[in-house]
Amino acid sequence: MFLSVFDLFKVGVGPSSSHTMGPMIAGSRFLDALREQPFRAHGLKASLHGSLAFTGKGHATDRATILGLAGFVPETINAEAAETALAANRESRVLAPEGLGELRFDPENDLRFDFENALPGHANGMTLSATDAQGDVIFHQVYYSIGGGFVLTEEELARKGGEDRSDAVSKVPYPFTSAAEMLAMSDKSGKSIAQMKRANELIFRSDAELRDGLARIWQVMRDCMDRGLSTEGILPGGLSVRRRARAIHQKLLAERGMNLTAPHVINDWMSTYAMAVNEENAAGGQVVTAPTNGAAGVVPAVIRYWLDHVPGASERELPDFLLTAAAVGGLVKHNASISGAECGCQAEVGSASAMAAAGLAAVLGGTPRQIENAAEIALEHHLGMTCDPVKGLVQVPCIERNGLGAIKAVSAASLAMRGDGSHLVPLDSAIETMRQTGQDMSEKYKETSLGGLAVNVPNC
Repeated sequence: MFLSVFDLFKVGVGPSSSHTMGPMIAGSRFLDALREQPFRAHGLKASLHGSLAFTGKGHATDRATILGLAGFVPETINAEAAETALAANRESRVLAPEGLGELRFDPENDLRFDFENALPGHANGMTLSATDAQGDVIFHQVYYSIGGGFVLTEEELARKGGEDRSDAVSKVPYPFTSAAEMLAMSDKSGKSIAQMKRANELIFRSDAELRDGLARIWQVMRDCMDRGLSTEGILPGGLSVRRRARAIHQKLLAERGMNLTAPHVINDWMSTYAMAVNEENAAGGQVVTAPTNGAAGVVPAVIRYWLDHVPGASERELPDFLLTAAAVGGLVKHNASISGAECGCQAEVGSASAMAAAGLAAVLGGTPRQIENAAEIALEHHLGMTCDPVKGLVQVPCIERNGLGAIKAVSAASLAMRGDGSHLVPLDSAIETMRQTGQDMSEKYKETSLGGLAVNVPNC
């Protein structure tokens, strides 16, 4: 099993990796497939199913689908160009992706939110179709947005299901598929988790590419956080949620150096860092999936806490943080899920907290077993967490939840560092419990906005 650090940490756009980035990527992939067909299409249609339908408006899934079919991709999207393309489509009812000419696409008639018919492969399903001059479908493809910006066709998902628990040997030198294997390989090789992850990455890219890629990931994270810490106003979507990170940060800066500051104020710093990222995400800004957009604030908040508040911290060790976090995130995704629509928020903020705890323990000098323990503690205490966004927006409770996820990550790493790495519940057991809990969880608590806070908080 191998998932790159750049699979877990992807540069994208808010507010959701599964509901915004995923549909945009699916649209772009559909265009690529359409370009390979021997016929000329005259129009496009899109149908959104399951969670993509129920929370699509709040997550800007409709906009993302249109932009994907116009040829935009999350990593390079330009906000001004995107708005221009959307305005042009509203006016002309036409899209003109490169190499395909003008294609009819009227959002009012050709973009359907199907609340009745969920697709069988995953809660986030969508069907994209091409039509001929008479409007008949001549080519279609089913896509599933499985969380964290990962998109699979119907066929790819079927193949993945058959391979998920296989013992197939990867070509990487340390192909661990479980935390137990990861620790055993570490014992045998004498390498840290970060060193093994680095060796795996270097099979696919040069040392310079890995170094520069990790530096860019942190730069985008930090830029996103800084924008959030300096921006005020009301978040879009209709809930009238006011940005709070800037005001709290200003108060914290003013209190710095005061002798009577309570020790627990450090929690406010961590929460504010995370909230700044998720306020930017909610506003549709550029973020890094970590491992998803909805949980994008946890890892960067813990990194910022470490760099700015822990004596002796240095950015030279940042690659070890990210590589260790990605190793843990890969285990969670491979053996359970990072999708809120599939397993609730335990799969998003819970996974992010486990990743952040592992990364922090690594740069604090933790042994592989202490790192595994840190990840387990963080994940264990998110088990059962539902995904219940009010009005389908990645705002309430999502923004504050990232702050608490960061605090739990730091606490988990600190507790693990106080021990020798031995503990009762293995990380693998926590991951499997999360998978089972998500499987048993009612669909209305998995990102459909049909249960929990989403129905008990006035949203108009």
